[in-house]
Amino acid sequence: MAFVELSTDTVDGAIAADRLGADRVELCAAGALGGLTPGPGLLAATLARCTRAEVHVLIRPRDGGFRYAPAEVDAMLADVRHAVAAGAAGVVVGALTAAGDVDRVVVGELVAAAAGREVTFHRAIDVCADPLAALEVLAELGVRRVLSSGQAVTAVEGTPLLARMTELAGDRVTVMACGGIRPHNVRQVLEATGVRHVHAAPRRPAEQAPATAVDFGVHATLDVQAAEELIAAAR
Repeated sequence: MAFVELSTDTVDGAIAADRLGADRVELCAAGALGGLTPGPGLLAATLARCTRAEVHVLIRPRDGGFRYAPAEVDAMLADVRHAVAAGAAGVVVGALTAAGDVDRVVVGELVAAAAGREVTFHRAIDVCADPLAALEVLAELGVRRVLSSGQAVTAVEGTPLLARMTELAGDRVTVMACGGIRPHNVRQVLEATGVRHVHAAPRRPAEQAPATAVDFGVHATLDVQAAEELIAAAR
């Protein structure tokens, strides 16, 4: 049986993921940008309504790369502490050096700020210079889980590296596969890599508002049908 984490940037998406039986919800804001730190209101509303699934909070102060200035690190540390105090089961973080290695100092501080809650290292590992060396560092730092597509666009394409990462990690760090995982390919990823945790963010456009001269775009929300089918296929 596989464990399924669903990513969402809305309260309704988190409620749906909880109801469908997801093991974890990764809560973020601005999913279209790859996810940013959710605000306190979004976090509070989600925690109040997710009665079964663990809520893990993405900590990412901006889009773009993963090398952070001191002030940005301070913001991330404050967000980690807030998420823990609010009752989140864990946080999802990442920071790299200019050379593309895990920033030991920053990640160590983030793990400490999590005060024993689970820490996942996000897809910054997919742009690391050496993801296998990064796994070793993250294990030393106390990171519990690593989210990766095997440095490929999709997990299906990244299965060779994901398999190597899973073997190297052993029982020290859990490798969680992500990247285009859907009902039709989740079994392929599980069987080809040996991973037992998968992460997905199936989305569909929300109902479109009537056209006006000013267009703010269309928000995407959790695709409940795809999420339900994914959970069933994974298990």
